[in-house]
Amino acid sequence: MIQKLRRKFVLINMLLVMAVLLIVFIVLCTTTYQRSANQSHETLVRALQVPDGGFFQKPQIGQKHENDRPIVMEPVFVAVLDEQGNILSSEQENVSVSDEVLNQAVQKALQATSDEGVLRSLNLRYLRQQNAQGYKIAFLDRSQEMRSMQSLVITSALVGLGGLVAFFFVSLFLSYWALRPVERSWSQQRQFVADASHELKTPLTVILANTGIVLSHKEQSVSSQEKWLVGTREEGLRMKKLIDDLLYLAKSDAQKQPLVKSRVNLSDVVWSCLLPFESVAYENKVQINADIAPEKYTMGDESKLRELTVILLDNACKYAGENGVVTVELAVKNEKIQLSVHNTGETISPKDLQHIFERFYRCDQARVHAAGGYGLGLSIAQSIVQSHQGKIWAKSDAANGTTFTVQLPCAK
Repeated sequence: MIQKLRRKFVLINMLLVMAVLLIVFIVLCTTTYQRSANQSHETLVRALQVPDGGFFQKPQIGQKHENDRPIVMEPVFVAVLDEQGNILSSEQENVSVSDEVLNQAVQKALQATSDEGVLRSLNLRYLRQQNAQGYKIAFLDRSQEMRSMQSLVITSALVGLGGLVAFFFVSLFLSYWALRPVERSWSQQRQFVADASHELKTPLTVILANTGIVLSHKEQSVSSQEKWLVGTREEGLRMKKLIDDLLYLAKSDAQKQPLVKSRVNLSDVVWSCLLPFESVAYENKVQINADIAPEKYTMGDESKLRELTVILLDNACKYAGENGVVTVELAVKNEKIQLSVHNTGETISPKDLQHIFERFYRCDQARVHAAGGYGLGLSIAQSIVQSHQGKIWAKSDAANGTTFTVQLPCAK
């Protein structure tokens, strides 16, 4: 899919560039041709200004020309005709014209419906002027004009072809660079689907096995099969929790997760979340220390902030290790409320630390399964913090342990 998307990206870029170059090429050729035609018209007008029987003035280097006689540099000739169209005289400049070509040009110019135009069969431009004595027709050879246009077309084509080749490689590079986040997201999505399927498959397998055992002993009472029913219920609750977490993340991604914001006393929220964890910490032989500044308020959804605190405390108690220490601090720093949850125990490697907030990411598969997690808690915590316009980050080293820090705006 990524390769197909990359090819489509390059193709669209190339088509757009080709369209732009083609438009520029057409505009350039059209304006150049029009300018050349205007110059030719001016030359023909100057040629007709020469008095009958006169001559074109030659440019002289270092001297001024006479204003009453125009200078004509292009290959042009003028024919003077009577009222019947007979040639009385002709004046030629920078060109040699045979009598046959002169007669053909005069006849075609007289037959033309317009006083100005192009004789394509002779490759000439003409300008016809009628007066009391007859006609006066100026002709200009278009060879130089056509050579200039041909040279322009060839040069533009070569430049355009070179530009297309260069832009092809640029588009190829841009496709790899621009689609790298898409490729990474696609890979993460496939991994996410695989992990979610695996996590849902496990409790379903247990549920099906337990219900199969119960159905195979229909004659027994409910109380005698209580352990299978209890196990089924526990796995069902675990699966419900996983689905709820997945739905929350999906709604957060779609920005459809409603937040009921109010002025929340975060100090009270943290204290109320700490109390239930005292028994958990006691069972895990973990000591909890708290340094919570009183009356610190933020604007947010109290239920979500409570869930955020529970996730961080649960994570810290799970991985503090036996005889470990969990330290919770709440204070105002740099006009932001800062909640820090620190735990001793095994540290997180720098490589894993970069992905710690990704869904289903696990530093140690065995350890996470033993702790009963799915790898979604920290993703949900990050989503809650971001929805409150805050920041969350983690630090971990052997000397200081692991610390998760949350920054939230203070309420006015």
